[in-house]
Amino acid sequence: MPILLQRLLPEMTRLQANLILLLAGAMWGMGFVAQSTAMKSISPLLFTGLRFTLATLVVLPFAIREARQAQTALTPRNWLAFIWIGLLMLGAIATQQIGLLTTTVTNSGFLTGLYVVMTPLLGVMLFRHWPHPVVWPAALTALAGIWFLSGGAIEHLTSGDWLTVLAAGFCALQVIFIARAASSTGRPITLAVTQFAVCAVLGLTGALVHEQIDFNAARAALPEIVYAGIFSGGIAFTLQVIGQRYTTAPQAAIFLSSEALFAALFGALILGERLPAIGFLGCGLIFAAILAVELAPALLARARATGTV
Repeated sequence: MPILLQRLLPEMTRLQANLILLLAGAMWGMGFVAQSTAMKSISPLLFTGLRFTLATLVVLPFAIREARQAQTALTPRNWLAFIWIGLLMLGAIATQQIGLLTTTVTNSGFLTGLYVVMTPLLGVMLFRHWPHPVVWPAALTALAGIWFLSGGAIEHLTSGDWLTVLAAGFCALQVIFIARAASSTGRPITLAVTQFAVCAVLGLTGALVHEQIDFNAARAALPEIVYAGIFSGGIAFTLQVIGQRYTTAPQAAIFLSSEALFAALFGALILGERLPAIGFLGCGLIFAAILAVELAPALLARARATGTV
């Protein structure tokens, strides 16, 4: 799929890139269901290591093909940037996964969504990169949507909740640094597979050191490992890197926040969960935020060009 997208859309428009990010959010939404159910039978670091080992094996052939077609070689600095992004990704995945042991799915879904607001804030703090003005109200609108989607309440904060807040920070940093590395190198699939390899090696190492390896538990969680490895891991994260070549980090964060919307949808379809009435308001707010960051810049630019603003 990643190679097909690059061949069909060698120079994507911002709309096409944002739609790809929306697709990644949908895959992550279903992956959230897989992650939460997997914790009933497998330890978090082992699950993380196994899913990204599978993601690495699935995407590696496409990365090799991308390297053969590349006109310039990657520099050591490029490789260091890719590894750094992989470490950020591992921080996000591992802290969220461990957090699910002691927090609720509702709390985790909302607290992970904090990265929507953290992304533009950290972008300004670290690199003085000011986003389009529409991003600020859209980010807050998306965050409010996630809040209502989670039921409009949050339980007493546990250690798992704080780990999930930390995961949101890692997510925000990963989105920011992907935006800085993906477009400049022109090697999005290589970047993606490097992330996966870092998560696989360090996740499995951490499992060997800190967890008791149970192969029966791994077999019990095999369907979740396969989905999280191939789809919400290998494909979705690769789509994220490809899409971020043609859009900004704050806008990407808002489109990726659709994960919460799709998580609620798939939770209803697969787990039989029912969305409360207030949840539909949350869905509407997330959808409004996505439309705002997609349409507002173009409409404002057109108004300025015609002299109406």
